[in-house]
Amino acid sequence: MLYCSQSLNIAAYYSNWKGMSEMKFNIVGKNIEVTEGLRAAVEDKIGKLEKFFTEDTEVHVTLSVEKDRQKIEVTIPVKGNIIRSEQVSSDMYVSIDLVEEIIERQLKKYKNKLVDKKQGSGFFRQEFIEKDYMDEEDVQIIRTKKFDIKPMYPEDACVQMELLGHSFFVFCNAETDQVNVVYKRKGNTYGLIEPEN
Repeated sequence: MLYCSQSLNIAAYYSNWKGMSEMKFNIVGKNIEVTEGLRAAVEDKIGKLEKFFTEDTEVHVTLSVEKDRQKIEVTIPVKGNIIRSEQVSSDMYVSIDLVEEIIERQLKKYKNKLVDKKQGSGFFRQEFIEKDYMDEEDVQIIRTKKFDIKPMYPEDACVQMELLGHSFFVFCNAETDQVNVVYKRKGNTYGLIEPEN
């Protein structure tokens, strides 16, 4: 037991020495206990993203286990945008490694879109703002569709989506009179996206 205690102190010292405390982590677990080892792995790996963000950037992390699926969801709110990624594998430590790589790729790819919005530039480090990333691609909208949005219930929208053979469907929710989106999820289930009030 003394050995474990000393290991945790060394890990805490190492984390502070590397400056990991600049990002503010909120780590929760669903069907999994967030052990010191998992917490340290998240803060160490996701903490590498601090080179992009200003101090005190909040990072919301949810670790969950469902059968043999070990999932991590990471959300980083910046004004005007939400940077989000999730990864699933059979090993939580692998999921943690993968999610950091995905977010770093997202940040580099969409840097100009994120920083161009002046309200969001205060969330990123100057080095990130000034650096050019060669693999950046512009977002290109190649097709626009216009259609009549009819009031219907979410269940009816799911049926209409299936009849059209689409993976999502935009409609006016007859219950709330707001524009909503239904979409297909894994396991023959559906999701509903609605605006916050």
